[in-house]
Amino acid sequence: MIIDAHQHFWALGRGDYGWLTPELTDLYRDFHPSDLEASLATHGVDGAVIVQAAPTEAETAYLLALASRWPRAKAVVGWVDLASGRAARSLERLASNPMLRGIRPMIQDEPDVDWMLQPAIGRSLEAVRECGLTLDALVRPRHLCVLKRLVDRHPDLPVTIDHGGKPEIASGGHLTWADDIRALSERPQLTCKLSGLLTEAGARADDVDLRPYVDHLLECFGPSRLMWGSDWPVLTMASDYGAWLDQATRLVEPLSTDEKAQVFGRTAASFYGIKETS
Repeated sequence: MIIDAHQHFWALGRGDYGWLTPELTDLYRDFHPSDLEASLATHGVDGAVIVQAAPTEAETAYLLALASRWPRAKAVVGWVDLASGRAARSLERLASNPMLRGIRPMIQDEPDVDWMLQPAIGRSLEAVRECGLTLDALVRPRHLCVLKRLVDRHPDLPVTIDHGGKPEIASGGHLTWADDIRALSERPQLTCKLSGLLTEAGARADDVDLRPYVDHLLECFGPSRLMWGSDWPVLTMASDYGAWLDQATRLVEPLSTDEKAQVFGRTAASFYGIKETS
């Protein structure tokens, strides 16, 4: 079973996508399951993990309702205000829906790089774990050292690093990111997403440019802790669905058939608790 471990839907009229402005011309419109269905069917993708794109519980409720009507939905990663004293109650309420499998704070947008280390965040992350949920870490390279401290404080919380930690591919940045990724990979509760690389790559988006980053992620996490995702529709700023899936397939070509099955489905199924049905 092929699972897209990371994609989004949104409806502009909901009004809570602060980052989504008219300047982002290719993205500044509604994206619904009907817009993605043909690509999934054409490329043999069985289902997808729907990930939040707005920092509101209202959007999480919207995504859960949407997932209940879309057969290809396998899981939802939502949002809760982890800094709030009400976070535990919100998590318990939202987690009563079995489609909710994770929470994603938008760490990359926080001005304080140490935001995730606040005591209130720590208490909320314990509630995430107690609810049987996972954490998607939306971070940039500057956050990776801090993320190490966070996961060491919560060794029983399953965490995945979105978009490979957003390496600075366009500028050729690699060494600091590579060292921090290697150190993070020593934490067994961590997985990583092979997603979002093309939107960090700029003109350096061909196989030769991306291969060092993909090889490093594979070396550090192995196929059992690396999961492919499209990051659609953000992906459309750099490529299309089929082209990125084909490119990712080429970039992991040295893997065995079983190892490829892990990257393109089994790792996501294991991390998010998705039953493999095909």
